[in-house]
Amino acid sequence: MREVIVVIGSGSIAQAIARRVSVGKHILLADIKAENAEAVKHTLSRAGFEVSTTVVDVSSRESVQNLVKNACGIGEVKGVIHTAGLSPSQAKAQDIINVDLYGTAVVFEEFGKVIGHGGSGVVIGSQSSHRLDVDAFSQQQADALATLSPEEMLELPLVQAVNDSLYAYQLSKRGNALRVMSEAVKWGKRGARINCISAGIVFTPLAYDELNSAERGDFYRNMLAKSPAGRGGTPDEIAALAEFLFGPNGTYISGSDILIDGGVTASYKYGELKS
Repeated sequence: MREVIVVIGSGSIAQAIARRVSVGKHILLADIKAENAEAVKHTLSRAGFEVSTTVVDVSSRESVQNLVKNACGIGEVKGVIHTAGLSPSQAKAQDIINVDLYGTAVVFEEFGKVIGHGGSGVVIGSQSSHRLDVDAFSQQQADALATLSPEEMLELPLVQAVNDSLYAYQLSKRGNALRVMSEAVKWGKRGARINCISAGIVFTPLAYDELNSAERGDFYRNMLAKSPAGRGGTPDEIAALAEFLFGPNGTYISGSDILIDGGVTASYKYGELKS
């Protein structure tokens, strides 16, 4: 039976990870825009990868379920790379909640039912979630974000009250990291693992949207300049970490949120970015 790597989102990070973990496997590339997926398929196919494409809207459970059926029709799902999301400069708060928070929870839940033994999943979170105050929400609220069904999660007063795009993004990404811990228990019963990579500013089209936005561009450029690394990251650096998590040396890691941000969070706590 063919082994399938499901890649959700077709951006630079998704492509970089897929290249590192999909040799000899079938890539099912899913994006909300068919033309984006087809363009990446052309690139990866010419690099020797076996790729098929489909359309998915992660904010729709039915759409995600169809993606799962499609993947299982190809072979055994051995990997899920979830990179789809909206940034604060791209969308309104509720859209971010629907895609980044709800959609990710649905992806975890639905693929957790079929992931193969020895399989692995990774979701791209954000260092921005680490800037939330420690008292941003209670332990009870954190547990609810981690364990409630995606539909019930949307009804939480904490989520219902969100009306700021940046906070919606931060809350969603923190929710992703919390849910990874909960899902790791379920995935583990199938002999599989799942982790979150909380990435800093990585040079992708989405990041350039932020860096060039009138509202937050100066903020993000200052963040990079005052970070210990003094620069943004590259998709390949994120992919190298994902490759480790997917590979034989990462088999003891599950339910983890790994921060890779060039020291930005450290600078907020102890450096020049501390307010």
